[in-house]
Parts: sequence; C-alpha cells; structure tokens
Amino acid sequence: MNFWRNFSLSVLTFIFAAAVNAGQVAPFTGLPVDGEINLFSVQGSNTIGAELAPNLVKAWLQEKGAENIEVQNSGIENEVDVSGFYPATRTRVTVKIAAHGSGTGFKGLAAGRADIAAASRPIKDKEFNLLQPLANMRSPGSEHIIGIDGLAIIVHPDNPVSDLSVEEIAEIFSGGYSDWSEVGGKPGPIHVYARDDKSGTWDSFSGMVLGDRTLLAGAERFESNAELSDRVAADAAGIGFVGLSSVRSARLLSVSDGSAKSLLPNKLTVATEDYALARRLFMYTDDEPANEYVKEFIDFALQDAGQKIVADTGFISQELKAVIPEFYDELPEDFRQLTSDAKRLTINFRFQEGSAKLDNKALKDLERLADFLHANGSAEVVLIGFGDKKKTEKRSQLLSKLRAMAVRRELVRYGIYPKNSVGYGENLPVASVNGMEGRNKNRRVEVWVRKAGA
Repeated sequence: MNFWRNFSLSVLTFIFAAAVNAGQVAPFTGLPVDGEINLFSVQGSNTIGAELAPNLVKAWLQEKGAENIEVQNSGIENEVDVSGFYPATRTRVTVKIAAHGSGTGFKGLAAGRADIAAASRPIKDKEFNLLQPLANMRSPGSEHIIGIDGLAIIVHPDNPVSDLSVEEIAEIFSGGYSDWSEVGGKPGPIHVYARDDKSGTWDSFSGMVLGDRTLLAGAERFESNAELSDRVAADAAGIGFVGLSSVRSARLLSVSDGSAKSLLPNKLTVATEDYALARRLFMYTDDEPANEYVKEFIDFALQDAGQKIVADTGFISQELKAVIPEFYDELPEDFRQLTSDAKRLTINFRFQEGSAKLDNKALKDLERLADFLHANGSAEVVLIGFGDKKKTEKRSQLLSKLRAMAVRRELVRYGIYPKNSVGYGENLPVASVNGMEGRNKNRRVEVWVRKAGA
C-alpha cells in the first residue's frame, strides 16, 4: 500500500509540474497595435467543433494572456468565433471554427480556407490524395490525436438486459428490433431516445453504430445529454446513448464487437480503445505550418493543460493513470502471476495497418509513458502483446511477443528498460476478428507497472 501511495503522490507531483510548464505559453508577438487579427481557422467535425475546439481555443488564448475571451455566433449555423482582447497591444485576436462535418475540414485545408481540419475519423484515401501537395497527412507531423470519444449506452436501472453487441444496438436504433424480448429482455416495446442531429454525441453514435442505417423515425430526440439520460432513467422500456460523463441515474450497458468480450466503458477501456464504442478525435495540419500559432495551439492541445480541457468537455483524455482492471479472469494462470501486485496503465500501443511500425498515437504515447515512468523510477514495467488469429497458435503468440519487443526497443531509447516483454497471441480479443479494422484493434501492447523487486 505504501508503494502505491508513494507512486500516486510522485505521479501527482510530476503532473502538477508538467501542467505548470505547459502553462508557460509564449505571449503573442507581431500583432498590430489597436487592431484586429484572425489567428487561424478550424473546420470539420461537429463532434470536435461543437464544444471541444472552442474550449481548447479559449484555454489557449487565456494562457497567451488574452482577456475578455468569448465565443460568438458568426451568424452561420455551427460556426463560431472565439475571440479575446490582448492588452499588451490592445489587439482583438480571433480563431474561427466551422463545424460542418469531418469531410469539410479536409476540403477546407485543400482550398486554403482552413489551417486545421478537425475529424472524428481517420483521413480517407481520397482526402489523403487530395492533400498530397500540401503534406503527408498520415505523418506524425500532420496527424494529431487530441482525445478519445466514448459513448455510453444506457437503460432504466431495472432493465434486466446487461449487455448488447454493436449490431444489436444498431438494429434497435434503426427499428430492426422493436421488442426487448428480441435482445434477451422482458417482452415489451423498446422506446428509443437519441440526441438531436446538431450534437457531437449524435455524430459519434451515427458514425460508430448506425453507419449507413437510418435512425428509427419514432425516436425521441434531445438537445441535452442530461435530459436524455433522466428520461431513460424514468422509462422502464427506454434505451439511449449519452457521453460517458452524463450517465447520471441511468444504468450503463456493456458493449461487445463480434465475438470479443463485452466491456463497460470507463477510463481504462475507453482510453485504451478496448471499448467497442471508443474512437479517436483528430486534428490535421500541414506538417510545417507557415502560421506559427497553428503548431503552438496543437502542442497546447496535446499537453496536460489541453488534455484537461478534453476531459472537462466530456471526452477521455490521454493522461496516464494506473488502474486495476476487472476483465482478465479467463486468461492463463501465468498471466495472472505476471501481473500480480501490478496495475495496468490507461494506454495501449497499436500499429499502422499491415505494419510492425507504431501508429501516430503510439509515437506520442511513448513520450507520455516515458514522462510518467521517469516520475517514479522504482516502478517495473511489463509489456504484454496481443494479436489476432493466425494459422497456428504458436505463430500468433510469436507475432504478439514481437509487438511487445518493438515497444520495448522504443522505450529503451528513452532510458526505460521493461522487465518483461511477453505475447499472449489471440487471447482476449477486444474487437471482431472479421475485417481489417477489428484485427488491427486486436493487435496491441498493454503496459503494466509494479513495485520494483516484487
């Protein structure tokens, strides 16, 4: 107990120091005196642009020394101006945000109308090709993961249904299933509640669950997460979806993808992207933006100060925490022995599609993990690789161990030497084994920390 108390205090001390350093943003330079200037523009995803982008810009402007910061409607739906007054030069500075969907951000970048493309999905091949003259949009310098989105599926507290698959949820919300008995509940009609079509939460649900399906015509729509959640909690036949921070008195369902284990959304399962309804939130830029404020803003969003805004807005930040997971009972005894007296960090390393190279989030997470571990030098690190089904179990296990060793090699560059790097093959899949997206999600490396010498 003393180890974990000291570990937590050490980490908190480091996080506080990092937050102080992150707050030391350079003041504005080169501004016109007694004038107005548009600093840069953000276009794209409504999930990001509705609240998260304005909140990040407000916090960044405040760190830069701006005063009287406000968000003003531009007169066009889903477009706002975030502005502040910079007293040193008596200048009003503004960042323009237009949230008309992820695709519009890439078009804006290509046309020179946007400096940052906000997207609640990875860039598509056609968009990548369109922007090739500007930069390689899949490079670490252009693709920035600013947070993780996790949706909560909620029901009445007395509803006997405890878990659903993504496919079952899609069928319910599109009208394919209309009675609770069709998904293992008591006979009776299903009442569907959904966010309105202007919300980022709806945009997330539509993309992750419905896909090409259309929402049930009789679904009741809500502007507020809290109002929707309270309505479901009062309706024994109700089901809805909200941001993870807005569950309130309703009951969470666990969600599965294909044959993978059904998981409840929480800080661990969403931050590691093990939860089926977790997805990354992106900002894309030129890898060497001519506008100095673009890179500075992106750096702010990725640091602890920016990640706190991500969490406060209701998304999952990428700040690391050590937790005790609850879903490993079915794994071999040697796995439980390997992780006894250890905690799992809220991080997974994943790889580029069809490659042994770490993806862009993993590259940034190496820095976060190194900083976290250097804050507590007495912790031992255990890397555990997982993979997908191969022709033989032995090959699957070998490939998963190689992934763990690949992460180890990168950590050694930071002066960190993990005690163990092991592979458990196709054990504990977190996504459907059908399709490349699911297989890529299952190819991952977990990070565990334990007391040195234990």
